[in-house]
Order: sequence, then structure tokens, then C-alpha cells
Amino acid sequence: MLAPAKSAQRALLAAAGLLLSGVARAQTPDAAKAAGMNEQELLFWVLLGLLGVLMLTLLFVGITIVVQMKTQLRQLYDLPTVHGTWSGKVLGLLVGDPTLVRGEYKDELLDHNYDGIHEFDNDLPPWWKYGFYFTIVFAFVYVGYYHFTTKGQLQVAEYETEMRQAALLVSAGADDPTKLTTYQPLTTAADLGSGKTIFATNCAPCHGANAEGKVGPNLTDEFWLHGGEVNHIYKTIKFGITSKGMVAWKGKLSGKQILQVASYALSLQGTKPANAKPPQGEKEAAKAGGKPVAGL
Repeated sequence: MLAPAKSAQRALLAAAGLLLSGVARAQTPDAAKAAGMNEQELLFWVLLGLLGVLMLTLLFVGITIVVQMKTQLRQLYDLPTVHGTWSGKVLGLLVGDPTLVRGEYKDELLDHNYDGIHEFDNDLPPWWKYGFYFTIVFAFVYVGYYHFTTKGQLQVAEYETEMRQAALLVSAGADDPTKLTTYQPLTTAADLGSGKTIFATNCAPCHGANAEGKVGPNLTDEFWLHGGEVNHIYKTIKFGITSKGMVAWKGKLSGKQILQVASYALSLQGTKPANAKPPQGEKEAAKAGGKPVAGL
């Protein structure tokens, strides 16, 4: 009765031997080097292939044994000492009885009904109960790992880690959007006049002629969406905020022009123009500091 299973096992083992011998011949050091793999990676894939062949062999042999011995397994399952046990229910799955997954139906009516609807006294399906128990265990493990031991990163910490990793992939030069400049606001009449001209030409359509705010926010109050210090404004103008419709002026304005218009925007603080847009963002007081801009 087990002869077919043994024959199948021998056939699969022979095929596995041929497969591994072929891999061993094909993956010489030169071939592995040409494929971009080192010796450890080659060994990993060979062992993984061997494990896959072994698992398929065991699965095929197990199925063959169950098919050949189905009659004997059914007789064993029908024994009173086996039928009601948990292992017996597992055996029942092999002979076509899904009681372990589906549960048992008592078909006993309870002594109450509602609108003619009768309720049976049946247990919940075992798969549902086991799944519910698993969620309870998972919840305790999750809370312990992330909130008590603090070994796992929560969303904010994970986001900050990913942002730091992303910053490493960006060149730390003048065009690095993660690197904040350290400029001082320009205060001369010539620079502010140039900034006003640039603002009127490029910024007024969205922010208003007096920076009172139209499509874009009001620039004359103390509230800022992306920082109100001159270097934050410089960064916003240079790289833009694409998600909010703020275009990047990098490549259209020089660094000096960007600083001029940023300085001009700061000079409008407290001017209180007519029809000013309501404040947006967070209140931020003006900050001093920075370095001269002779390099621009």
C-alpha cells in the first residue's frame, strides 16, 4: 500500500539530487561572480532550493499516504475514544469532516424568539474564536513592544528616521532642500526696492499687491505656514511648496534676488493693508541673527 509513496519519494529525491548537482556545476566561482553573487549568497540560494524541494517532497508523500490510507484513517476517526478529541478532529479534516473549522451544530432552539425569529444554541465557529483569541494576544504583544519596552518605533519616530535617511541621499550643497541657510535680512533701500519690484512682478498675483493675501497667505501678519524667519522664507521661495501651489523660484531668480524678495516680505510686517486675509499658520516673532550675504 505504501509502495506508490516510496516510489514517489525516490523519484523526487532523485530529481532533487539532479537539480542540486546541476546548480553545483553551474554555479562555479566564476559563474557566481558573473551573476553578482558572493559565496554566502550562493550557499543561501542553494540551501533555500534544497529546503523547497524537501518541503514539496514531504507534502507529496503526505498526500499520497492520506489518499492510500483514507479507509483506515476513517475507521480510526470513527472510534469513540478518538472522535471527540482535538487530535481526532484534526484527523477528521484529513477524511473530509470539517468539524474542527466549522464547529458543531446542536440545532437546539432557545426558549425565546423575536418577531418570529428563533435563535439556535450553537457555538461560534472555532476558526472565529481562535482568530479572536489571536487578536487579544497580538494586542498585548503590540502594546508591550511599542509602548512599554519602547523597542519599536511609533509613527512619528519612524517618520523622523525615514526623513533622516532620506536626507543622507540628498547632496549637502547649496541646492539641498534640507539644509537651511544662515542669512541676515537685507535692509538697504536698494535691496528692498529690488525685492519690491520682484514681488510685484512674480508674487503679487497670488499674495496681493500689498501682500495682503489672495490665493496665497497674508504676508503682513505674524502668522506663518512654513516659518517666518528670513531663511525659512528664503527656502520656501527657492524650493516652493508644490502641494499648496507655491512654485519653486529656483532657476528663475538668483540667490540674491530670492533674499531680496524675502527681506522685502519681512519689511511688510505690521503694515495692515486693506482687505487682509485672515491669519494662517502659527504665530512667530521676528528673529535676529545670521551672516552677511556677500557670497550671493
